[in-house]
Amino acid sequence: MLAGPNCARYLADFGADVIKVEQPGRGDSLRGMAWLDPRDGSGLWWKIVNRNKRTIALDLKSDEDKALFLRLIDGANVLVENFRPGTLERLGLSPDTLLKRNDKLVVVRVTGFGQSGPYASRPGFASIAESMAGLSAISGDPDGPPMLPPIALTDEVTGITAAFAAMVALHSGVGQVVDVNLLQTIFQIMGPLISLYKLTGELQPRMGSQLPYTVPRGVYQCSDGLWVGVSASSDSVAARVMSVLGVGDDKRFTTFQGRMENREVLDQMMSDWCANHTRDEAVKILTEAEAAVGPVFTMADIANDPHYSARHLIPEVDGLPMQGVIAELSKTPGVLKWVGRSMDQDSNEIRENLWGNR
Repeated sequence: MLAGPNCARYLADFGADVIKVEQPGRGDSLRGMAWLDPRDGSGLWWKIVNRNKRTIALDLKSDEDKALFLRLIDGANVLVENFRPGTLERLGLSPDTLLKRNDKLVVVRVTGFGQSGPYASRPGFASIAESMAGLSAISGDPDGPPMLPPIALTDEVTGITAAFAAMVALHSGVGQVVDVNLLQTIFQIMGPLISLYKLTGELQPRMGSQLPYTVPRGVYQCSDGLWVGVSASSDSVAARVMSVLGVGDDKRFTTFQGRMENREVLDQMMSDWCANHTRDEAVKILTEAEAAVGPVFTMADIANDPHYSARHLIPEVDGLPMQGVIAELSKTPGVLKWVGRSMDQDSNEIRENLWGNR
């Protein structure tokens, strides 16, 4: 639902002319999913994920609409599709067929589990990939159940991955098929955990906000009831945190191994220190010590934060506040032009000016 459209969103943000193809009548389910814009009743997901795109409704089972689609393919650089494997083929639109018409075309196929393998035909959602890639197993409190992230994490990361892969394929100058899927993407960012298990049989346990190799690392409550996030993921930063805690000369805490062996003691020190300072005090002291710290923000905090404001990270598009472009390019910056449009809004323009006629 999100990963494929997100791929095209990132391409559109940086100048690609993207046409969103929807099924007539029903349209994309994102149009009505979750929160709605109180001004017009349309979905916020839809408006953000499909920003900067033109829209057309085509029934790919209709000979007439399929012919129009193929004429669009003739002038396209990239096709992004997120059907289950085999759907394009059943429609008579297999990658081989499309590449015969346009030998430079990059066909980006976004699925749950990939185009091959025992799970290929299964429907894919981010929560399923997160469960099956090992993320859920290590998420949550030590004595609690496995947990899923409270956002569409894998959909978002897979969209970025698909956009990256599309650009790599385009840069090659060779028409080809790009197989991107939710499971493989989230598994890719699990770091060396599979290497660790294969070599030693060791599994990373659930540790809440902590990590087995970094102490202190987590969220800590301050005296005013607010929270900070602290990380000591390098020796130099850890040394600064130890200095703030008053144990800079304690040999137990001078190495990663020593801090890991004394995890409970050190984590309790960090908790006690934060409990004796307000959030602002804790952030100020640790920041001045050049340690890694940040306040735990809600969206209400973010909406009023000076850094977000100074970097224009929440622009308004058609009156709707949303995230800006994902990266800043000095010579060819991304531009947000409009939110996700109405169904079939650009049909006449697209039909009158096919890419293949340019």
